[in-house]
Amino acid sequence: MRKSILLLVSIVLAIAAMAVAQDTKSDMKSSMVMSTADELTWGAPPPVFEQNAQFTVVSGDPSKAGLYVVRLKMPAGYKIMPHWHPTDEHATVLSGTFALGMGDKVDEASMKEMPAGSYGLLPATMHHYAMAKTDCIVQVHGMGPFALTYVNPNDDPSTRAAKK
Repeated sequence: MRKSILLLVSIVLAIAAMAVAQDTKSDMKSSMVMSTADELTWGAPPPVFEQNAQFTVVSGDPSKAGLYVVRLKMPAGYKIMPHWHPTDEHATVLSGTFALGMGDKVDEASMKEMPAGSYGLLPATMHHYAMAKTDCIVQVHGMGPFALTYVNPNDDPSTRAAKK
């Protein structure tokens, strides 16, 4: 009798595991994203960024919990002043040369230049800043919701715009 109950429980657990696995596979299919560069829709970046750049969401929704992938297309000289995020930020340089620095104040001499193909992991709460050395496109991915807090609140373009 005890062996029968154990066998029955094992069968039920195996069926449940197969159902979960199947559900996961169907979720993968429904969330699959395949797009070429020319299929992406570029527009103004979120207000927390200077507006002389372009922004696109590749996948996910950066305003919600979960994985997101976005791209920022910046002209040479574009700066993102010292800031931090509550979650890890993963940055991959797709084209051009991007530069990253760590700390509360911009120090261009200490920034690391990152040519196309470079990758940077910026851990949660680490203060950092960035600059486009040439026209460049940077892809950022992480776990949402995305948030950016400037070290100096006066550097936040969204609050500057609200004061005008």
